[in-house]
Amino acid sequence: MSTSDDARFETLAIHAGQEPDPVTGAVMTPVYMTSTYAQRAPAQPVGDYEYSRSGNPTRTALEVNLAALEQGSRGLAFASGLAACNALLDRLEPGDHVVTGNDLYGGTWRLFSRVFERYGIRFSFVDTTDLAQVQAALTEHTRYVYLETPSNPLLRLADIGAAAELAHGAGALCVVDNTFATPYLQQPLALGADIVLHSLTKYLGGHSDVVGGALVARDPAIGEELAFYQNAVGGTPGPMDCFLVLRGIKTLAVRMDRHCANAAAVAAHLEASPQVERVHYPGLPSHAQHELCARQMRAPGGMVSFELAGGVAAGEAFAMGTKVFTLAESLGGVESLVETPPSMTHASIPAETRRAAGLQDGLVRLSVGIEHEADLLADLDRALAAAR
Repeated sequence: MSTSDDARFETLAIHAGQEPDPVTGAVMTPVYMTSTYAQRAPAQPVGDYEYSRSGNPTRTALEVNLAALEQGSRGLAFASGLAACNALLDRLEPGDHVVTGNDLYGGTWRLFSRVFERYGIRFSFVDTTDLAQVQAALTEHTRYVYLETPSNPLLRLADIGAAAELAHGAGALCVVDNTFATPYLQQPLALGADIVLHSLTKYLGGHSDVVGGALVARDPAIGEELAFYQNAVGGTPGPMDCFLVLRGIKTLAVRMDRHCANAAAVAAHLEASPQVERVHYPGLPSHAQHELCARQMRAPGGMVSFELAGGVAAGEAFAMGTKVFTLAESLGGVESLVETPPSMTHASIPAETRRAAGLQDGLVRLSVGIEHEADLLADLDRALAAAR
């Protein structure tokens, strides 16, 4: 099936980049398990491909699909979300500067502060919910304003359109990690951002069976530049990984509807518990960016975090007291997961840095799956009793 330019999201998710195989008519994109491709003569490939680090038909299908979903000009797939982030930073030179959030995924913080700072790249970690802080951090050397929105793990939202205007006014690009929202719930490029980043491992794959990452650029020239680093550095995914992500994307819309409905019920249930000091969920009226969520996102998403009195011990007791929620890192799969950021996903960030950013020791993060709502709520009560 050919997709028209005005096809809706659900149709694009299933069909964009995925024409039936011209040789066999196979409806599902073939998995091209090959490292190299025959040539008619030196430097004259039979088709469009020479070597699978540079390009593979299964990967191309995924990249075209991602670009369509994010309304970008160029999609690029990587072996992980951090590999995608690395390619983004490969564009920078010593002396360049990045303004980013102080509430980042621990792996991103580690890549910024422990890898690229050694190469002379400077980072300012600010509260990106406060545009005045973003504005104040900009310098003549700023190349990126890098946003996570919703952020990991405190689910703070940044105003993408306003932040992009500030970035462009300083001659910088606005980059948005859209992993938590997915293109179904939020489309940063349409709001003014220049580049979108994804961990494909999460909601786009959706089944906890593949690791991958992606960049999508609005400007074809920037996309071409990022493609150079994708090929030159080589952090590309294999064809089976690309196939699994394509399979997951086909059900993204229906899965996200269920994730969001369950997460809203979980957040409300936790907020009603006297044991819970604070719930972080953009769908709650108590959330500081609740109005922005309604304006910027289709729905608040499937992630919930909350704080328990009693610090790390209380959080860990809760996480070990669940039966339906599985104690594990990662997120975005059909199954519900629970983790304690201070001792797991964000342990690489020094405790004083975490606390200064608002990440308290009793924080628990939930990836709310698509199980039955009543079973999830009963499991929360079971774990709260264990943490009491």
